[in-house]
Amino acid sequence: MNLVVEAIAWILDPANWSGIGSIPQRLWEHLWISAVILLIAAVIALPLGMMVGHTGRGREPAVVVSGGLRALPTLGVLSLFALWLGIGLRAPIVALVILAIPPLLAGAYAGIESVDRRVVDAARAMGMRERQIVGGVEIPLSLPIIVGGIRSATLQVIATATLAAYVSDFGLGRFIFAGLKTRDYAEMLGGSILVILLALVVDGAFAITQRLVVPAGVRATRATELRSRPTRPRAAVGQPITEGNQE
Repeated sequence: MNLVVEAIAWILDPANWSGIGSIPQRLWEHLWISAVILLIAAVIALPLGMMVGHTGRGREPAVVVSGGLRALPTLGVLSLFALWLGIGLRAPIVALVILAIPPLLAGAYAGIESVDRRVVDAARAMGMRERQIVGGVEIPLSLPIIVGGIRSATLQVIATATLAAYVSDFGLGRFIFAGLKTRDYAEMLGGSILVILLALVVDGAFAITQRLVVPAGVRATRATELRSRPTRPRAAVGQPITEGNQE
């Protein structure tokens, strides 16, 4: 408990909020590298996942590749690329892009596949081209699932981006590694708490976004279905429930 108090005191210490290597600087670095990694991974995974979901081709290889990339140990991959690319940000960016691709890929093809095929067939019957169907029908209806994949990838990247400090002086992970080196456990725990708080704030923002991207028509349909569900009649007070009044 004393260590937690010391960690909070370390976070609130004004000396850690100004100058080089301060909390705001490390926080900005962490957000910046996470955004770059997610952008690169999204450019690779989202179009591929949407194509797989729309055409139905290549689903099994996509699942295999996605599962295989999930199984890779990020620290091992980071160490391997660090030996190849050297000290700096290139190795953690490559390693974390590999980490971010599976949830983005899975969210994209699962979202497109979840769209009712009757809606897609109706769009084709109206003369819409395949690109118009993807952009005007499938993507809007599958946005909640796609955003869910982005949300999962973002949380994984934010949590694991602390490893960037393993091969570079960058991000919130620097507090963790510096505290480990100097045995300043309050700094280590303080850095960990900052990463957790950042992940919780970003997760909350994505939770709100997932609700907002649900199409109005889908929300109205769900509300109508909930209102139209038959309710089971309740037995009168003191009256036993029998097979006759259960229905």
